[in-house]
Amino acid sequence: MFMKNNDIKDLIAVMLQVQNQEDMLDLLKGLLTVGELEEIARRLQIVKLLKAGMSQRDIAEKLKVGITTVTRGSKELKQGRFLKI
Repeated sequence: MFMKNNDIKDLIAVMLQVQNQEDMLDLLKGLLTVGELEEIARRLQIVKLLKAGMSQRDIAEKLKVGITTVTRGSKELKQGRFLKI
């Protein structure tokens, strides 16, 4: 199920109002399960490792994720996402 564009804009607006890491963590813990939060953090690590030049296979082994998950991050990176990371 894809969210309405306005719902996503509302989420982004709320996140941009957060002033510090403690408040952001509190917001994320309120919105996400522990598993969802860990998955997002893992995906961020994938992007960082890809940008650092680590191979997809090595990342998959290091983070204990499927190669498909790493490949998805790689494709998004090649499309120009994550420029600010």
